Amino acid sequence: MRTILAVDDSPAMLNMVRQTLEFGGFKVVTAGDGQQGLGELAANEICLIVTDINMPVMDGITFIREVRRANDSVPILTLTTEFDDNIKQAGLEAGANGWIVKPFQPAQFLDIIKQVLN
Repeated sequence: MRTILAVDDSPAMLNMVRQTLEFGGFKVVTAGDGQQGLGELAANEICLIVTDINMPVMDGITFIREVRRANDSVPILTLTTEFDDNIKQAGLEAGANGWIVKPFQPAQFLDIIKQVLN
């Protein structure tokens, strides 16, 4: 079973992401910020990362940069309320592969995940 890392400081959003991905047949590992996310990435075989941008301790842009230093192949999708083009550009420049704006439609979210992994 493929494992996805979900990083978000909102427990409710993490729960929704987990339920959606588990329904899609994935194992899900979660973290509440980028720092925890790096720990989970080191401890698990991750096939894809879904991360928020605005988080305490380590924000999503910094997290993406740190992931890319260690792993340039794992796909990274942002899941955020941010739709500002400058922040989106910063995320893509840091190494994100895609940008999903909250709230998401579960079926559409799973379609995007499956497209990225295929």
